[in-house]
Amino acid sequence: MNPEKDFAPLTPNIVRALNDKLYEKRKVAALEIEKLVREFVAQNNTVQIKHVIQTLSQEFALSQHPHSRKGGLIGLAACSIALGKDSGLYLKELIEPVLTCFNDADSRLRYYACEALYNIVKVARGAVLPHFNVLFDGLSKLAADPDPNVKSGSELLDRLLKDIVTESNKFDLVGFIPLLRERIYSNNQYARQFIISWILVLESVPDINLLDYLPEILDGLFQILGDNGKEIRKMCEVVLGEFLKEIKKNPSSVKFAEMANILVIHCQTTDPLIPLPDDLIQLTAMCWMREFIQLAGRVMLPYSSGILTAVLPCLAYDDRKKSIKEVANVCNQSLMKLVTPEDDEPDELKPAVQRQSEPNPKDSVAKQAGAASGGPDGSCDSSFSSGISVFTPVSTDRAPVTLNLDGIVQVLNCHLSDMTIGMMTRIAVLKWLYHLYIKTPRKMFRHTDSLFPILLQTLSDESDEVVLKDLEVLAEIASSPAGQTDEPGPADGPDLRVSHSELQVPTPSRGSLLNTASTKGLECSPSTPTMNSYFYKFMINLLQRFSSERKLLEVRGPFIIRQLCLLLNAENIFHSMADILLREEDLKFASTMVHTLNTILLTSTELFQLRNQLKDLKTLNYRHAYDLIQKFGDLEVTVDFLTEVDKLVQLIECPIFTYLRLQLLDVKNNPYLIKALYGLLMLLPQSSAFQLLSHRLQCVPNPELLQTEDSLKAAPKSQKGDSANIDYTELLQHFEKVQNQHLEVRHQRSGRGDHLDRRVVL
Repeated sequence: MNPEKDFAPLTPNIVRALNDKLYEKRKVAALEIEKLVREFVAQNNTVQIKHVIQTLSQEFALSQHPHSRKGGLIGLAACSIALGKDSGLYLKELIEPVLTCFNDADSRLRYYACEALYNIVKVARGAVLPHFNVLFDGLSKLAADPDPNVKSGSELLDRLLKDIVTESNKFDLVGFIPLLRERIYSNNQYARQFIISWILVLESVPDINLLDYLPEILDGLFQILGDNGKEIRKMCEVVLGEFLKEIKKNPSSVKFAEMANILVIHCQTTDPLIPLPDDLIQLTAMCWMREFIQLAGRVMLPYSSGILTAVLPCLAYDDRKKSIKEVANVCNQSLMKLVTPEDDEPDELKPAVQRQSEPNPKDSVAKQAGAASGGPDGSCDSSFSSGISVFTPVSTDRAPVTLNLDGIVQVLNCHLSDMTIGMMTRIAVLKWLYHLYIKTPRKMFRHTDSLFPILLQTLSDESDEVVLKDLEVLAEIASSPAGQTDEPGPADGPDLRVSHSELQVPTPSRGSLLNTASTKGLECSPSTPTMNSYFYKFMINLLQRFSSERKLLEVRGPFIIRQLCLLLNAENIFHSMADILLREEDLKFASTMVHTLNTILLTSTELFQLRNQLKDLKTLNYRHAYDLIQKFGDLEVTVDFLTEVDKLVQLIECPIFTYLRLQLLDVKNNPYLIKALYGLLMLLPQSSAFQLLSHRLQCVPNPELLQTEDSLKAAPKSQKGDSANIDYTELLQHFEKVQNQHLEVRHQRSGRGDHLDRRVVL
């Protein structure tokens, strides 16, 4: 500093003392400056006051010499004290040089800067609020200062500033929010603690409505919630808890739509085993999402695909994340309830203002800076970075929003296609599809072609519960009146259908009649009482899947068919499958399929009603059975053939065939039943099945013994010895003759190889 330079009105002694390295001498100089400025205030000499402040600022506080800077800081504080209530007129000139010293490399100088600013603010009080942003910015940096003395000084200044803001009603919240939004993304623990403390203070001030600006800082709060420091996490939990209480009290003033994207992002995690703090973030965000769905209702519908992307994977969590799973389940159920039949209305029938309020999936993008991008394609990538259908409506206040299914169906399809997804998630996806087909069938049927292949594939799932839910969806597709069209298509909006490779009649395959040529026109077979235009196509595709995946037929085939018989009309199912199998060229598959259907029909409780219908048929069933057994005499009797006859004998002894055994008492009216059973007996070798059936036939009574006295009197004499009564000796001789003929044929064919006609009649 030039000693000969004129610093008037500061005297040379004051200048010399301000540059001294001793604090006591600088303090004496500050007292002299205070006295001098008081005189100028008394004289109302603003020119000299400004000159003193400018000199202290430019020549001392911003000097290159460290002792001069220290002298300038204490001198500026002295000026503020001298000015008193008039210091507000010179705050800009007083504060700026002090804030510059906050960045000084010397920790002692930064401490003196805190001390000086504390005195300036203490005097000015509410007058410093117009300069709050620069003060807050400086303090936020000092909060992370490595020097404990500087940090302690900044905390004193921070408390003073908080007191001023709390007692004032002139705080400029609008001007402060951009700075808060910027600083809230700091990674420094002390800076985060500083930010959270200020949000708590602002939230506690009655005249400050921070809830209006919550969308600006919510993402940052969730970032801080993931801090490694337990104390900071606890403070952040308190802040979020207070905001949530305020939201519940005043839901009408909450900007739910602007915060939905943020919650969707933080509800997700890439690893279900991630521990705290990410676990805390996800749980908190999920709790917020639950409250948002319940409070905002249909306002959240445009964000359904993003919400489902976040919620569905959580449903498969184990007990390590039980809390998240439970909250996610509530979110899922609450969101599902928002979908109503009114969402199935065509878009052209909605009011124009309502259509304007809906998000455009092609134009809408997530607005949150620093968050992972959320595209409009409804992708279900759990990382969120590859796109989630989270939309920002133009307005959600003018009219109720309605459901846009495109993104939702894409998310559901994606999750169902991912074989690594847990069982409970897959069940939830299928419940959603079923719910959508019930509530919005018209719009859902335009997505059926894209969903159908994965629904068929899901029949191979390891879980019976998943398969059962899958069958419920397929049954609804096959029976819904909305599917009763010649060519299924969209009732409104663009045609989003894709390949017909599964839903349409399958392409030709060698050795199979389930192909385009042989099943042309089978989609709606006139001989089959179809439920809608998709029913017969479903049956064709189901049989094709059984044909190409024999393990599925063996393991799940009976279960699938039995459940379908409960969900749909059993007669329709058997009728349509029989119609299709008549054209099947793969006789081995057809035989296996017919055997499966026969077993289900004869043994399953689900087919009880259909069995009763068949029993009541007024046709010559037993005559047909007898004629068929006669044909067996011309066939090569193989082990498989005898095994099937053995199984039939065992079935006859089952409770299901009680009615048939009782019909044996009515010999007169069921002669061909007895003949058919004797025919089976003659086909069997001397085995346990032979003995079983033989013992049963021995119980068949003589019809003459069953006649009552009244019936004998009423019957004409010519009929008492009628040939309609069975001569058992003659019947046995007849079948022995047939058996001998069969043995001769067998010897003749012994060199031709083992062959059995696999055409089994259902």
